[in-house]
Amino acid sequence: MPKHLKSEALREKISFLPDTPGVYIYYDAEGNVIYVGKAKNLKRRVSSYFNRTHDVLRTNILLRNIADMKYIVVPTEQDALNLENSMIKEYKPRYNVLLKDDKSYPWIVVTNELYPRVFLTRQHIRDGSKYYGPYTNTAVAKTVLELIRALYPLRTCRIPITPDYLRKGRGRLCLQYHIKRCNGCCTGLVSPEEYQANIANIKQILRGETGQLMTYLRDEMARLAGELKFEEAEELKQQYRLLENYQSRSVIVSQTVQDVDVFGIDGDAADTDIYVNYMHVRHGAVVRSVTLRYKRSLEEDHAQILGYAMSEIAGSLGVEYDEVIVPVIPEVEMPQVSFTVPRRGDKAKLLEVSQRNARQNRIDDLKHMAKHDPEQRTEQILERMKADFRLTELPRHIECFDNSNIQGTNPVASCVVFRDAKPSKRDYRHFNIKTVEGPDDFASMREVLTRRYTRLMEEGEELPQLVVVDGGKGQLSAAVEALDSIGLRGTIAVVGIAKRLEEIYFPGDSAPLYIDKHSDSLRIVQHLRDEAHRFGITHHRNRRSKNAIVSELDEIKGIGDKTKATLLQHFKSVKRLREAPLDEVAALVGKARATLLMNALNKPQDTENEDSNTTSN
Repeated sequence: MPKHLKSEALREKISFLPDTPGVYIYYDAEGNVIYVGKAKNLKRRVSSYFNRTHDVLRTNILLRNIADMKYIVVPTEQDALNLENSMIKEYKPRYNVLLKDDKSYPWIVVTNELYPRVFLTRQHIRDGSKYYGPYTNTAVAKTVLELIRALYPLRTCRIPITPDYLRKGRGRLCLQYHIKRCNGCCTGLVSPEEYQANIANIKQILRGETGQLMTYLRDEMARLAGELKFEEAEELKQQYRLLENYQSRSVIVSQTVQDVDVFGIDGDAADTDIYVNYMHVRHGAVVRSVTLRYKRSLEEDHAQILGYAMSEIAGSLGVEYDEVIVPVIPEVEMPQVSFTVPRRGDKAKLLEVSQRNARQNRIDDLKHMAKHDPEQRTEQILERMKADFRLTELPRHIECFDNSNIQGTNPVASCVVFRDAKPSKRDYRHFNIKTVEGPDDFASMREVLTRRYTRLMEEGEELPQLVVVDGGKGQLSAAVEALDSIGLRGTIAVVGIAKRLEEIYFPGDSAPLYIDKHSDSLRIVQHLRDEAHRFGITHHRNRRSKNAIVSELDEIKGIGDKTKATLLQHFKSVKRLREAPLDEVAALVGKARATLLMNALNKPQDTENEDSNTTSN
């Protein structure tokens, strides 16, 4: 890492950054925000600052003044743009290019009138109008407007049309009416109810429900192409692509959510550490994000921990709550505060962003722990697995089994062993299936587990705390039968993992368990399954190759077992042996044996050629 990064902690933060969209904030030694930036990929963007020398003096000065860095993850690149915009306005960082005229991204507004107008604006007037956006790409906003106006006749004049205005008959039809771009609102040729029906469809499109608009564009493209108007069809194609990338609503900036506070939480009953993220939304934009970590002392639930977090944030940041968005109602005495647990809409999206940031902070801390305190990290993983898999003790010794065969040929099984959540490759074992005829995975699983644990008991070896079988209910039932037959049912815990949706099956449970995809438990079980599959496939492939080469070499007189073993180890297959130069084979088994061997292997082809030549003659 370059000399700019004097702090080990800062270097580590950058190495842990996620590959997701977000905003990064640089701080100086006094804790002041000196730069706010957006990124499509946080790790790549922030790393680019520090992995080279910059030609711009201002950038090098910025790098020398960076003492700390924080970041906020968001769902999309557009949300990162909006969040950067709002945070620059809030903090006015020294090294950012500030928006001197306080210019912001445009919105599409549907006015609150008898005959609403729809147009682009950068001003927000609280008169009951509906605002959609903001649009970081103005071209997209203009395209959406053009397409809406092509679909629906809308008035564009600024005449204040009221019932009184219509009664007096002051309206005059304009050019927009004659070219069929307006249906005569100013003279009452269209009723307010009929006009509002079109406005309802337009609002649906602006909310992101663009199916009707996309269908219209596809039909128009097909019609123009059928009339050989390819240039016009290409223009519509460009509009269609813009619309595909169109997002009408930002999670980070909203007109429907003004001044609120948001608390997200990450951690479940099995976790010792619980993470709480706090976001402050001001004038519809997120302007602050803080994440706190709490260590359970007893069995505090999320409601209790959220109560602690709210009190701490209020005390340390001087926050006065009004409306608070939370995943659960916290246990805290705040009569003047309105709590909201959203299920859908903009508030639910804001809560999801907060939850995502709490989860990302957990991931960062786990990476830090794995690097600096691997033993404690291992204990955390085992504790989590103990809770997830309903075990009575930590699963320090886990074994996983997988079967492998091709249409019943060369059936084998593999057993991989993990100790303290890490592979113990010296304990891996292969099994050649001995008692099962044909492709019967269930019977193969019964045989392998019976052989494995009968031998461990006879030799006095330790038994695993957890057995994982690769497969669903069928393989799990076979494993349970095997353990039952040797008296180990209830002594060893066993689960099955199905490939399709990563379901975890327990004995006696008809419904599978779906573990959080971010869980360490699922990650370890997937690693076990993948290792067992890899180890089994490798052994199966080697066995097939060995059988293939031995079967052909067995028919050659003068080639003994020792020679066959030497050839098998070197060439792996008959095909490679047949194509090898005589000198290479002779170097392994001698010239006489090599000549005998190559003549025998190539004899069928030579005989066919001789017969063909004889016939020709």
